[in-house]
Amino acid sequence: MSILIGLDIGGTKTHGLRAEGGTVAQEAFGGSANVQNVSRDAAASVLAQVLAELGAADADVVVAGAGGVDTAADAEALRGLIAPHAGRARVVVVHDTRLVLAAGGCRTGIAVIAGTGSAAWGTAPGGREARAGGWGHLLGDEGSGYWMGRELVRRALARHDDGQAPDALDRAVLDRCGLAQPGGLIERFHTLPERGLWAGLSRVAFEAAAQDEDAMRLVDRTADALAELAATVSRRLALSGPVVVGGGLAVHQPLLRERLREAAARRGLGEVRVLDRAPVHGTLRLADQP
Repeated sequence: MSILIGLDIGGTKTHGLRAEGGTVAQEAFGGSANVQNVSRDAAASVLAQVLAELGAADADVVVAGAGGVDTAADAEALRGLIAPHAGRARVVVVHDTRLVLAAGGCRTGIAVIAGTGSAAWGTAPGGREARAGGWGHLLGDEGSGYWMGRELVRRALARHDDGQAPDALDRAVLDRCGLAQPGGLIERFHTLPERGLWAGLSRVAFEAAAQDEDAMRLVDRTADALAELAATVSRRLALSGPVVVGGGLAVHQPLLRERLREAAARRGLGEVRVLDRAPVHGTLRLADQP
């Protein structure tokens, strides 16, 4: 019976599974092990914990998907953190968008990640591939939870600079951060740079969208940014879909799913499917990757 260890290494958490003979037997969770978000030592510690829980020492293959795996060197660096805990297993490392498409049961199509970060990847019949976004929070990640949280902070600070008193949306941001005045957001943002923390702030916009025009505009901008990532891949591959969306932001926010479908339709994209299972399940389909 073959043993597979699958890993989805996200910006907030690491989700692992153990499959025996193609059937999931166990799951495990840890903090982020993505070196874009945490130190190499911290990533190594999380991976050691998750792999030990899954009994990876007797695995035949480990398939790991992570954001920021853009080059062979990136993949080799992550492989180097996994291999010491994986016995003689073959270790396959891919960009995490590949997990999304595979988990959606698609061989071809466009995968979009809408979580702490954002990215799109697609593959067309014949094997052609294209990527868009996934540059990380310092360069992009438009449409991500972190980006939404930062935009809420920027809005509050801009209004403060303009001499305006905090409105309901600003107060919701301040309350979530435990602050009384917008000026405190500057120090808080720079001293607590954890991406997951600020990605969680995105919930403020969704909670306020029904009553606040600016909150709804931010949701629409988020949907447009994600749809544009998919459209960029679509143009390069001459492929309209399906578009498979994964990541906590899309999975947990119905309003975003609705707006994303509308934004995708405006760009001529095909069916938009939101994953009904965790992306890590895509590792089962990718285990035969060379």
